[in-house]
Amino acid sequence: MQVATTPQTRPNRTAASPSSLHGRPAQRRAAWAGLSAVDVLQRHPPGSASPEKILEILLELFNEQHTAKQKTVSHKTRHDRAVYLRRFLKDLRSRAGFATLPDPRNLGGRHIQATVDLWRKDQLAAATIQTYLSFLRGLAQWIGKPGMVLQPAAYGLAPSQYQRHEVAQRDRSWTGSGIDIDPLIEQFCAKDRHVGAALRLIRAFGLRRKEAVMMRPHACVVPFEATGLPRERKKADQYLWVRQGSKGGRPRFVAIETQMQRDALAFAQQVAATADAHLSDPSHDLKQNLNHFSYMLRAFGLSLAERGATGHGLRHEALVDVWRRQTGTEPPVRHGERPPVDTGDAARQEIAEMAGHARRRAAAAYIGSERVAGQRKASCAENVATSFLAETASNRSPVSS
Repeated sequence: MQVATTPQTRPNRTAASPSSLHGRPAQRRAAWAGLSAVDVLQRHPPGSASPEKILEILLELFNEQHTAKQKTVSHKTRHDRAVYLRRFLKDLRSRAGFATLPDPRNLGGRHIQATVDLWRKDQLAAATIQTYLSFLRGLAQWIGKPGMVLQPAAYGLAPSQYQRHEVAQRDRSWTGSGIDIDPLIEQFCAKDRHVGAALRLIRAFGLRRKEAVMMRPHACVVPFEATGLPRERKKADQYLWVRQGSKGGRPRFVAIETQMQRDALAFAQQVAATADAHLSDPSHDLKQNLNHFSYMLRAFGLSLAERGATGHGLRHEALVDVWRRQTGTEPPVRHGERPPVDTGDAARQEIAEMAGHARRRAAAAYIGSERVAGQRKASCAENVATSFLAETASNRSPVSS
């Protein structure tokens, strides 16, 4: 059996930030010094150790690695992948009917099929299914069986069960849920300045929660010349460097153009008193600060169940504002008029870059798309016409014979 090997070189690692929960990735065991992954696993032939122990060895060998690129993955990905794979093994025995738990290196298609059947029974969301399939593909690569995990349809899943909706189906912004934003954020600031300042940055720059909590509002304001962007792309003299907490570790620069952005930064700099300070509460670690941020949002009723909006909806708000500012119209998700093609494309590019996405089409996750909005309008019109015809037919006098 072939087993994936560890890369000979790894990216340079920098020290963890002061507010980081995670620290440096775990180092390989000293007893494995000089051994390849194959050598390590050969010390534990099938049957010599429990399946759980073999999985832990595989995680220790490979869990830092990206499944497709020569780079390490975030702590969150490593954590989520490890948690799921442990549950995957446990479910094979406790829920999928396998009396004997296989060594992870002996997994096969029937184990994957049984697992997918459990997902179908549990009615997991499409995004969750895609994530779990990705984790299983990673495990398959580690054990030298890269083709073991097939496409979702091969396991009997319908497209609606595994295809993510990358286009906003409804307006998720705070104003779209009838929330008066500025007074609410002022209430947050009065209750907790750290959370309030983070919300103001999200509102002004379209940041993610973790990006706002980990922001260093003094150190991360840089002149345009420090961005490395082409001169023709200059939009402002100063930019916000978004790097810590960014998804996939992709840093970006967001132009500081509006008074709202300048005011949000000024307040954040008051909260983070020192030049190198993070915006989060320095008396807590990153995990505690993130949990506290979420707790505060729940305390103010910001959930889909209570107010129809979440904290992430404030990021949507900022990106919807970009569309409105660039095009002069409401976004497709609000049934706005279609702008000229060049104007719309430029706005989508601006939104994608501000949000930290590599593809322009990612903007549709925040503002919707004209095609989906048009289909929705056509469907509504058809329903109205059908109802009118049905009502007319029911009110028509019967014809006497």
